[in-house]
Amino acid sequence: MRETVAWRYFSRDVVPFAAMIAVECTTVGSSTLFKAATLRGFSFYVFVFYSYAVATLVLFTLSLIFGRKRRLPSPKSPLFFKIFLLTLLGLTSRIAGCKGIEYSSPTLSSAISNLTPAFTFMLAVFFRMEQIMLRSSATQAKIIGTIVSISGALVIVLYKGPKLLVAASFTSFESSWIIGGLLLALQYLLLSVWYILQTQIMEIYPEEISVVLFYNMCATLISALVCLFSEKDLNSWKLKPGVSLVAVIYSGFFDTSLGSVIHTWGLHLKGPVYVSLFKPLSIAIAVAMASIFLGDALHLGSVVGSVILSFGFYTVIWGKAREDTTKTISDSEQPLLFPTHNREDEILS
Repeated sequence: MRETVAWRYFSRDVVPFAAMIAVECTTVGSSTLFKAATLRGFSFYVFVFYSYAVATLVLFTLSLIFGRKRRLPSPKSPLFFKIFLLTLLGLTSRIAGCKGIEYSSPTLSSAISNLTPAFTFMLAVFFRMEQIMLRSSATQAKIIGTIVSISGALVIVLYKGPKLLVAASFTSFESSWIIGGLLLALQYLLLSVWYILQTQIMEIYPEEISVVLFYNMCATLISALVCLFSEKDLNSWKLKPGVSLVAVIYSGFFDTSLGSVIHTWGLHLKGPVYVSLFKPLSIAIAVAMASIFLGDALHLGSVVGSVILSFGFYTVIWGKAREDTTKTISDSEQPLLFPTHNREDEILS
């Protein structure tokens, strides 16, 4: 009996905890390697293309191993158009993010990423997917958290402040902090739209690996065209042994493909609130990695802004969790009056 309880605790608490920390380390590690590669002249357009290509190969292998439970949708269905739209949003977001990191640093990227819940809430209100009830404590928390999060992001972008931690610099580069911050904010704004659209797609066709595979295939083809148009020099396509090759393989294998699978597993096992709680941890990880591998200095503005942003982040998450709890209780109190109607076959046909 004790072994059963211990194993349940290990599989449902210890393993997800370690997995979420590993995913955050993987994501920040990908940004750090990309920054190191760009400092050596590697094109971010080429990086995006090769990352999607490697992720496509990995996900294609996973789809052959695990298969799918539902038949593929018809090419004439609205689902294919939504996946194509998802690709355009994701690719634009990825390019803006890579350019933002090239202008600034992985630390700023990790800090700005905590704006995602606030952006998602604002978009949900704008598209009337969420109702504003000012007397509700959950709505009040999300509004306050959104304002605080944006305020923290503005502090990070507009105020650098004195250096608090100076590391030995291995490379020299000029950063455009404000331009990088704006591009990173655009990245996570588009990513919030991407999350909303992806949620709608998963409701229609709940096959995670297949959807992400189609997304990466389309992104590979489109990014190849963008790369051919932007990079006239074909020598920039060559991957030589070194940081550039490691960055591409690491990003495509661990971040873009396996990272998405682990995130999906965590969502199914523990829920979105649990997964989101680990996001501010990426700031500390990014500071450590950037200091060790890039020689970046830590500024006062980044510390103050990150604290404010994290407070707003957790406020929005608390409001969302409270809203979900209230909705679950109200739904359980209402009897089921009408049978549910499955529209899957209608949509996929």
